[in-house]
Amino acid sequence: MSNETPIQHGEVNATYFWDDGSGINGDTGAPAGGEPMQKGLFSSPSWPLGTEGYIVYEGEEHEFFIGDRGPGEPSTDCDVLLDIDGKTFADMMGTSFDENSLTVGGGNGHAEVEYYITEWGDGNGTEGAPHPFQEPGNKCEDAVSPLPEEEPEEEPEEESAKETSDDDAEQAAEEEQEQAEEAAAAEGQDDGGEGGTTAETAANDLSGAELTGADGVMSGTGLLTLAIIPAILIALFFAWTRRPAGQHAGSADGEGNGLMAESNGRHSLGSGISALFDRLRGNK
Repeated sequence: MSNETPIQHGEVNATYFWDDGSGINGDTGAPAGGEPMQKGLFSSPSWPLGTEGYIVYEGEEHEFFIGDRGPGEPSTDCDVLLDIDGKTFADMMGTSFDENSLTVGGGNGHAEVEYYITEWGDGNGTEGAPHPFQEPGNKCEDAVSPLPEEEPEEEPEEESAKETSDDDAEQAAEEEQEQAEEAAAAEGQDDGGEGGTTAETAANDLSGAELTGADGVMSGTGLLTLAIIPAILIALFFAWTRRPAGQHAGSADGEGNGLMAESNGRHSLGSGISALFDRLRGNK
């Protein structure tokens, strides 16, 4: 397809032909431009021979060059202003071209096409708006229209900048989330420390409350506790230092123990404590 910038654009009604000089089906002879009949050779009633361009039909492009003059009578009143070669016309219609009859299958001989001229030819003819065959004063101005505006292409740099901006926003969101998590963790640690200190303080306060009253004066329970503790310590000391002596200690039992024999339950508190310390010293 043509990559050149169009210099004229418009819409015209078109038909098809195939003039190869065979005389078949109204053939009027070889093309006037001197080129043999071929696919892509179109005919115009007025444009210069050698003019190049392309047509668009149902979204598909077909290149052409003006190589013949025509149509004749069909161009009257600006009706049919372009003749398309039979093979290109068959491709447009999705059908076949009959080489024997020089006709296009399907029965449709006309089509409305959009044309783009990319270069004027240097042969006989008139540039600009087409006119009917041999009617140069009857310009078909309606066959010419402004060139369609091309859609601007997106600049890659702008797209890249947008992607970078999106990445920065995502990274900022992740950093903000991390900071929030760290702050929450730090707050949890502070709460735990305060709770531990409070529990310890409460334990110390409770211990003090057992010995003193609300006014700080030693309570009765506290005094009794302080009186009992020395007595217990003295009893433990004598029990630890006591040694069995004399025959009153009793003869040894079956395991070789004397007074250290296991209690029968009738001993005093002192004897029980003494037996306990004898066990701790290794005596059974």
